[in-house]
Amino acid sequence: MQRLPGLSMAVGALFVSASAVLIDLARVSPGTASFYRCLLALPVLAPLALRERGGRGHAAGGRVMTVLAGLLFAGDMLLWTAAIEEVGAGLSTVLVNVQVVIVPLLAWAVDREPVTRRFLLALPPLLLGVVLAGAVLESGVGGSDPVLGTIHAVLAALCYSGYLFLLRRNSGEGRTLRAYLLVTVSAGACSLVVGAWWQGVELAPGWAAIGWLALVALFGQVLGWLLVALSSPRLPSHVGAILLLFTPVGAVALGALVLGERPTPLQLSGCVLILTSSCMATMGHRPARES
Repeated sequence: MQRLPGLSMAVGALFVSASAVLIDLARVSPGTASFYRCLLALPVLAPLALRERGGRGHAAGGRVMTVLAGLLFAGDMLLWTAAIEEVGAGLSTVLVNVQVVIVPLLAWAVDREPVTRRFLLALPPLLLGVVLAGAVLESGVGGSDPVLGTIHAVLAALCYSGYLFLLRRNSGEGRTLRAYLLVTVSAGACSLVVGAWWQGVELAPGWAAIGWLALVALFGQVLGWLLVALSSPRLPSHVGAILLLFTPVGAVALGALVLGERPTPLQLSGCVLILTSSCMATMGHRPARES
């Protein structure tokens, strides 16, 4: 992993891409899925985090930022899980990954990092891609409510972007595994509380659902996000953003193969616009200088 961070990042993104299909197969509420994927990941994450050596312990401010990142991660999971049924596993994952443009905007607004002309030119086709992928201009497409699903997925993308931004901003403490454990605990607690209020949380969803959610925890929460978290500090930010686009590509492919999802031609063209616009935008960014 030390020598091949790009490969590790790509593999991690592909592991994460399986989450949407597995959650769809679990057939549970957003709160149940989000809570259990965090809970079932803890038996693996906790021993790894406790064995981690090196780096400095997080200061109080750093812990607050990490908990806030976990709350945003919970928002991302809850909204995105709702969007899976409403717009489809593959398309919901494509829509959420507009984060590759939102994160640079956050960096510009908060840290005054400059944006390139290439980035600004990519925004109009990206927004058009969101409209097409969400089937806003069509009727009779797959998913229970494509328009509402698009809204939920875009809101999830905002939470996801905030999570990635805070995680990257607070990554200098040197304890990646311990920080990710705290993110997972706070995200799980938030998912339980908010999920109980929004569509409910089943504490005993059945063994079949728990089995699917255990696979989500293994592939998405543990293998996928750990590979992403450990590899991203070793890659330029624009390279990491592009490699994360393996997630929506994998999700669309798995949604078609496993769930039989068939996006319309306009939805597929929206996916292509989102992916190509995101690549165009991120390839124009230079990695931030290390202090």
